[in-house]
Amino acid sequence: MSSESKVLLRDVEASVVPIGTKVTLQKGEAAHITQSLGGSYTVVVNGNMFRIAEKDADALGLDPKAAAEAPAQAAAPTGPITQDQLEKQVWESLKSCYDPEIPVNIVDLGLIYDCHLTAVGANNYRAEVKMTLTAPGCGMGPVLAQDVQNKLVSLEPIDEANVELVWDPPWNQSMMTEAAKLQLGLL
Repeated sequence: MSSESKVLLRDVEASVVPIGTKVTLQKGEAAHITQSLGGSYTVVVNGNMFRIAEKDADALGLDPKAAAEAPAQAAAPTGPITQDQLEKQVWESLKSCYDPEIPVNIVDLGLIYDCHLTAVGANNYRAEVKMTLTAPGCGMGPVLAQDVQNKLVSLEPIDEANVELVWDPPWNQSMMTEAAKLQLGLL
């Protein structure tokens, strides 16, 4: 999405990018949408960058149901699924999570170090994810980890998702996929 201007239709909770502090943006303020990926919105208000959750899309005059339903429909199982099929759904779901400052999903950025599924019932699983951030001091870590957890537990067979932020090995640009490097102009 190119930069699109909206007037906030109601007060809305947002996270300050990149520190993650929760604030309330006020009804009537001009918000410039700079990124709309993975269901959340990165906006600039009064020269500062914020992340607005998909559930609050209505504050921007957008339909939160439309943003929430599209990824869920793509990942919805059509009956009992194998662990291999679920793993594919998990990785697709992780690819719908985005750093609010970078228009590349966290998988292609190389931020997911490990994702392991453990059966906890007949067709129920626990997901264990180890992920990192592009910078250890980034306050958006808990926000991104919560986004990952929410996307995973929205998948029918996953009852529990634990997301751990790790710092070893430290992230660097070589961990990105070639597609991500190309998209960011690094190739």
